[in-house]
Amino acid sequence: MATDIDIIKGRQTVLVTGCTPGGIGHAVAQEFHARGLHVIATARRAEVLEDLARQGMSTFELDVTKADSIAACKQQVAALTGGRLDILVNNAGMGYVTPATDIDLDEVRAVFETNVFGVMAMVQAFVPLLIPARGLIINISSLSSLTPYVFASVYSSSKGAINSYSRTLRQELRPFGIRVMVSITGTVRSQTGNKQTHRTLPPGSLYQHIRDVFERRLTWSQNNGTVETPCFAKQLVSEALRGEGWLGGWLGGTRNWFWAGGLATQVWLAKFFGEWLLDEITYRRFGMNKLAAIVKAQGIKRSP
Repeated sequence: MATDIDIIKGRQTVLVTGCTPGGIGHAVAQEFHARGLHVIATARRAEVLEDLARQGMSTFELDVTKADSIAACKQQVAALTGGRLDILVNNAGMGYVTPATDIDLDEVRAVFETNVFGVMAMVQAFVPLLIPARGLIINISSLSSLTPYVFASVYSSSKGAINSYSRTLRQELRPFGIRVMVSITGTVRSQTGNKQTHRTLPPGSLYQHIRDVFERRLTWSQNNGTVETPCFAKQLVSEALRGEGWLGGWLGGTRNWFWAGGLATQVWLAKFFGEWLLDEITYRRFGMNKLAAIVKAQGIKRSP
């Protein structure tokens, strides 16, 4: 009787975190599956993975903020694959749209637990499985890590941390043949992008004068150059499967920095002109000039 290891023998394996339906992880898992890889799809709640299981993927419950959950997942994956993993996609993440002066530190810690510490913990756990396969780590970052994404300072800083972490991680893992790709992700259709609509400004917020701007900002990523999730997934998977390339990865291999999604090309081009251009564009696009005019006209000052 064939074992699970026999069934996937000869196929590359990929583990994707955060595969809730409607999100990037779900679409990426489906695209890898369509390309013939053995996909291990994970999410905090096993029941949301039922459709992926019906398609023939392996599914495991995984909470990247809990050490015991990561350890259990690693054990399951190692048993399934014979101790190898070709690709690890760190996609699980949390959004947080709130002005920097109105943040709740408990929520901030939750964002960093998922977006930063969860990634670090997954890498630490699964590197022993990636080494035998000379594998690839894909960390999902965001355009907001490189632009002043107004009212998302917490989310942006968590993704900025991933950029810096990944750059150093890439050098540390090079001797072992492991590659690290960072996806600088633009606006992509996603259920995650609509999960912030419950947020409101607190009564004493500095931004009550532009409450309408804040409310539009809550779903901004879903209404500005937004790329459909399957389209983004096809691009990311195609990049991931380019492999190691030649001349130590200098030619033809998977790029270290992958730019895709809505507005990615515009930001990539604008950054060559300096930070001032992106600062000015976002200042106006997110209504800060409107607030500045109100502050000037009304002589608004915050009470000590």
